[in-house]
Amino acid sequence: MAQVLLLDDNPAQLHLRELLFRRAEIECCIAANAGDALALLRSDLTEAMIGAVITDHLMPGMSGAEFVRQLRSFNPGIPVIVISGLPDAEEEYSGLHVTFRLKPCDPDDLIALVTAALNPPGGKVSVM
Repeated sequence: MAQVLLLDDNPAQLHLRELLFRRAEIECCIAANAGDALALLRSDLTEAMIGAVITDHLMPGMSGAEFVRQLRSFNPGIPVIVISGLPDAEEEYSGLHVTFRLKPCDPDDLIALVTAALNPPGGKVSVM
């Protein structure tokens, strides 16, 4: 099964989500900033292994929306889940084909979203 890439500048959030997914037997890799995440996603070694991305919205250096815009320029089909505590932030993702969730997120909802993203019907990845 492909992995989910977890992107968040908050180490505690990264650790908690990593534990959540590992307990659900979902492999994951982590990035603490958008630049590192983009480098991972562009790498020939990891591109085929990453099947979905979960990103925070508010991060220093590059917002989640800017990260998704850059990601879409070279990988338009990868499923992306955006998590934010700011309800108005969803507007920034208009046309970027993401699934948006407000914090706090239900752990079972996140697991279900990632499982569906990593196992699309018919084995084909579709833009969420």
